[in-house]
Amino acid sequence: SPWFVDPEPVHQKQAPPHLTPKVQEFPPNLPDPIKQLYINLTQSPLLEPSTLDVRESIAPPPGLPLPKRAPQGRRKRGRTYAGEGIDQDAVGGIWNWVVIAQVKEGTENRGSIAAVVRSVRKTLLTMDTPIRLPPGSKRRAHNGWAVVDAGNFAVHILS
Repeated sequence: SPWFVDPEPVHQKQAPPHLTPKVQEFPPNLPDPIKQLYINLTQSPLLEPSTLDVRESIAPPPGLPLPKRAPQGRRKRGRTYAGEGIDQDAVGGIWNWVVIAQVKEGTENRGSIAAVVRSVRKTLLTMDTPIRLPPGSKRRAHNGWAVVDAGNFAVHILS
């Protein structure tokens, strides 16, 4: 054999651990629309597959109550009323589930976040039982983050 041919096979470089594709284990109570959306997002060329994640929402810790303030003046205005608030028994806050996706490095300012938002909206609206979404935002600059509110779950697209 010629001098420039290695006698033993060259080993392929392995991807770093943070870029290796991970297998998502779905929780047993995950709704089908979120599973379908996750499968659709894994096929997107704009997303980093290792960062795609689905999880139950974590409730934020309760904050301090609003300070009480007595009414002032002759017309008794300025009193503080905090309102009804969110039910204390709510498990995960506003959403029950959260989907997190990160676009590939170098595509942030090239419309990748907006393209993924369009893909998510299209996937959710064209399901067998379409999910009702609020009207799309006309804002063009996402500044590194966008969210799609799908009722009982949210999709966060990060850069």
